[in-house]
Amino acid sequence: MKKIVYIFCFFIGLTFTSFAQNKPVEPAAKLIKAYPIPATTVMYFDFQSGYDKSYTFQVYSFIGKKVYELSNTPPRISLPLDDFFRGFYYYKLLDRKGKFIESGRFIVVK
Repeated sequence: MKKIVYIFCFFIGLTFTSFAQNKPVEPAAKLIKAYPIPATTVMYFDFQSGYDKSYTFQVYSFIGKKVYELSNTPPRISLPLDDFFRGFYYYKLLDRKGKFIESGRFIVVK
């Protein structure tokens, strides 16, 4: 009798495992579209949706040093890369209270 219960529990466990693996995972919609990647002279950031003027936009180097910050962001940010070295950079979008909204990365090639 115990063997039948164990076998039954095993099959139920397999069934639930297969349901969990079949759920499609939808990526969250990005607020900002960053282009071109890789960038050489200028980087553009366009709000796709959810634009709010009170957002703060920050750019960090690969080692975590803040290299750019913009408060009261416009719907399209044009970032000249004259003072940027080649490498990976990360952007971060914060609301007026400093709460994290979104982040992403881009590459500068010179």
